[in-house]
Amino acid sequence: MPASVLVGYATRYGSTLEVAEAIAATLRERGLEVAIEHLQKVQNLDQYRAVVLGAPLYMLHWHKDALYFLARYRTTLMQRPVAIFALGPLHADEKEYQASRKQLDRELAKFPWLTPAATALFGGKFDAQKLTFPHNLVPALKKMPASDVRDWAAIRAWASDLSVKLQPALAQ
Repeated sequence: MPASVLVGYATRYGSTLEVAEAIAATLRERGLEVAIEHLQKVQNLDQYRAVVLGAPLYMLHWHKDALYFLARYRTTLMQRPVAIFALGPLHADEKEYQASRKQLDRELAKFPWLTPAATALFGGKFDAQKLTFPHNLVPALKKMPASDVRDWAAIRAWASDLSVKLQPALAQ
């Protein structure tokens, strides 16, 4: 098995993909072999020694593709370090961050076997112009102003720290 990392992501409107790309780029800059893949396209995890899994929190839940991925690959993921990231709050508001963190913790509690090597919650991005069915039918969502509170420095710093945490597994 090569010393490689899968950065798997789920996304609804593309924001999480952009964060996954930044994480993958940072891990590569730190000398790691990295593949980036949409969670729905992952066929197996045999070639990866570690997994970074990211998905947005949306409508009080973590993206269903992330939940399905954890359930589907449980046995394999129990044998590898797994890092988790989520995009959640749409405003730079501490209460919103706390609420999103509780949402993420509730979702991860569904997988008591999972002990992430690292977990991060980042701000998200919202653009009512990009909403698709059925969300484009919700008047409150259509009236929300656009926002992007992704902190790229924090995202890169987390990925840089993560590269150090993953090294023992990759050195085997």
